[in-house]
This record gives sequence, C-alpha cells and structure tokens, in this order.
Amino acid sequence: MSLRTRLQDVLDPWELEYAPRSYDIVGDIAVIRVNRAIGHRTGEIADAVMKISKQVKTVLHQVSPVSGEYRLRKLEWVLGEQKTETVHREFGCVFKVDLATGYFSPRLSYERMRIAGQVKRGEVVVNMFAGVGCFSIPIAKHSKPEKVYSIDINPNALRYMHENTKINRVMNLVEPIEGDAREVITGRLRQVADRVLMPLPEKAFDYLDAAVAALRHGSGTIHYYDFVHASKDEEPVRKIEEKVSKGLEELNVGFEFSVGRVVRAVGPRWYQVVLDTLLQKKC
Repeated sequence: MSLRTRLQDVLDPWELEYAPRSYDIVGDIAVIRVNRAIGHRTGEIADAVMKISKQVKTVLHQVSPVSGEYRLRKLEWVLGEQKTETVHREFGCVFKVDLATGYFSPRLSYERMRIAGQVKRGEVVVNMFAGVGCFSIPIAKHSKPEKVYSIDINPNALRYMHENTKINRVMNLVEPIEGDAREVITGRLRQVADRVLMPLPEKAFDYLDAAVAALRHGSGTIHYYDFVHASKDEEPVRKIEEKVSKGLEELNVGFEFSVGRVVRAVGPRWYQVVLDTLLQKKC
C-alpha cells in the first residue's frame, strides 16, 4: 500500500494534496518531509509510515534541507524510539550511521554498486568525500582494489567510517583520512590514483583540479557529481558536460565522457547528474 493510499482515510481531501508521496528508510529509521501546510498532521503521517513499513522503529521529520560543510539536515523525532543512530544494510554491506551527524542517502544504492562494478583489480581509488564509507566499502567488498583512500572533513562521519571498515572487514583496503580533500591530496595523495570519486555535488566543481592532481600522471577515471537546474527544453546531462568541459580544458588535460546520466531528481527541474570521465594527460 502506498503512503497516499494509506492516508486517504486519515487526511482531509485538501490535506491529501500536500501529503508526501514517499519517504526514506535508513536501517530501521524512516525520514519523512511534510509540507508546512499540513504540519499539524505529521504525527498521523508518521503513524501511517510505521504501519506500512513494519521494520521501521523510528520516524524522523526532516525540517531543513541538507546544507553546510558536513552536509547535515535538521531532524526532529516524531514517533517510535527516540534515536538517530541505526544500521543500514545493502548489497552485502553494513553501514552504521548517525543521521544527525553524518550524511547518508538510501536513494544512491544503485549508484554505489554501479561505481563498484567499474573498479578493476589492483586499482588505487581516492574517494574525496567519503562520508561513513557508503561508496568506499562496496568497492572494497565487491571489487579487488589495492587501496581505497577515503577522505572526509567531518570527524563524526570519519568515526563511523572507521567502525564500518571493521564491521565489513575491509580495514586492510579502506583507509579513512580526516581532512579537506584538497589539502590531503596536496599533502600525500598526489598522482597515486587510478580512479577518483567526487560524490559531493555541492563542491565537486571547485575541487576538480585536486581530483586531476590525484590521478597517476593525470590519467585515469573521475566520477563527477553535480546538481543542475534544467528547463523544459534543456538537457541536464548536457549542461553539466559543458560546465565540466570548460573546467578540464583550463587544466589542460585530454578527456572524454564515457557515461553521463541523471542519478535522481532532487526538486522541480533540479537534478543530480554523474559524469564518468576518462582523462589522459596531454603530451
């Protein structure tokens, strides 16, 4: 049963127009976003979520967008156990996460495995914005990399990343590093990587030069993520390709886009886009 269907007998017809169509489940926690117009119905909506999804033990209300250096959102407890920490499982990986202190989205599960499937045996990977390890750990578990350097500036996320490498038994493959990605690459990870991940759309473009610097001799693969607004007659992937092309041309590297796709819609005509970019240093 969909959430809207469940709410038909709970909300007034006008309220149903504002009701959420979906919600996120991370482990045994559901995160809902309720329009202010029906904020007085948040408790009933949370109750409906728990009746639909029997594994949910806690419902949190997201009351602010994801923002800030640590990519956090304000969450308010609504129903069930009063907690923000949970354990999430997907594709044979286990992620312990505190949703109040670190970013995690279950909506990127396909993308995490898509990237892991591209990593070749013996590759060195630099994940510039690793969070609790949600990209790094699937790579270590499902591919055969030599090393995955996992950088994050959020000390809380890094603490959980350390714990997650132990839970998933990949401590020998994933190396958590606390700090700003540019500073870490400049200080110790220049020209070490065959592949670089940039799963932080808000900052990826500003760090493009650091990603190139991390690649061995300026050659390899960069997985670049960005947000873009596209009107009805615009192609979101094409807009990001044009943006990244200008950035890479200024860095004097040869490149081609092997894959460009919309990962998900994040708002009216706003999209998250990924470009798998093959780089070759110009002679």
